[in-house]
Amino acid sequence: MDFQIAPELQKLSSLTFHEGPIEEVLPNLNGERVDVVMLISVLEHLSEPQVILRSAWSMLKPSGVLLINVPTWLGKAFLEFSAFRLGLSPRVEMDDHKMYYDKRDLWPLLVRAGFKPSHLSLRYHKFGLNLFAVASK
Repeated sequence: MDFQIAPELQKLSSLTFHEGPIEEVLPNLNGERVDVVMLISVLEHLSEPQVILRSAWSMLKPSGVLLINVPTWLGKAFLEFSAFRLGLSPRVEMDDHKMYYDKRDLWPLLVRAGFKPSHLSLRYHKFGLNLFAVASK
């Protein structure tokens, strides 16, 4: 799934933006080191999230942080109801969801990507419909 960076954000000279499908862009940023990687509403659209999580881990500076937000299995029913019954969410986005996550799903992916269990914090929010993870290197 492609996205466009807002023109007002592109004017920020202290930031570097890379556009394109994450499966193509992130693994090709070899050698770049960053403080933060944000994967907000991304993992659920990927067939192989482990590749992206490993790439994110490799890109982070020693004190870097990965921030992730994903819908939960509980959220699945609400998202699909919103999209398919009420028409409030884009159907194409829901049709593109490959996975939903709970702590027991996301935690092992992060550990296999290289993050230490002691450096992980996973919390449910929005009444358990979403899961937010902070993984520090």
